[in-house]
Amino acid sequence: METNRELDGLLERMVVEYVARNRAAKILKGLLDEAGVGFYPLVDHVTLRTMDIDRRAEPFLALGYAYDETLNYDDWYAKVYRKAGYPALFVDQAYADARGKTSIIPGWVAAFGDQIFHHIAVRVEDIDKAVNRLKTNGVVFAGQIVGPAGGQLRQIFSAPEVVDGQPFTVLELAERHRGYLGFLPPQADSLMKSTAPQ
Repeated sequence: METNRELDGLLERMVVEYVARNRAAKILKGLLDEAGVGFYPLVDHVTLRTMDIDRRAEPFLALGYAYDETLNYDDWYAKVYRKAGYPALFVDQAYADARGKTSIIPGWVAAFGDQIFHHIAVRVEDIDKAVNRLKTNGVVFAGQIVGPAGGQLRQIFSAPEVVDGQPFTVLELAERHRGYLGFLPPQADSLMKSTAPQ
């Protein structure tokens, strides 16, 4: 029970810091607060970027998260950790060998560190409606919705916040169907590329 209280505190602090520094998340939180829903109950997953996944996951493992799966891409990979009742934790890094040379992750970690969420995904019922509503409130999105209409998972990133000329955090909207809780590698890679520095 004490572990859950500590984990609640850690996630709450990290979510508050993320929202304070991400305009799209701030707008969405304001709209959700108006309805009395709040932001945290809708968090689908949280993502950290790092140079050492296993080391970065340690505090979460100590608080009850467990390794679930590894996803591999051309120049980066991610490990997913889960704990019942909490958002999935997605931790990514570039490959340490030559494959990782083209990854945008090391540059991001060098600029911003690995102590803040790169993105938080908020689960939505109707992603098209959510995108349109947020656009009317000034949120700009990077690219198009990834994933087919009616598919298990549809996703989109907001345009990144820019700090010192570099893409910083993004907000993800995720629409899930048929109980699907996983991640689809081609979609994750497509989202990664949608917010790469131009």
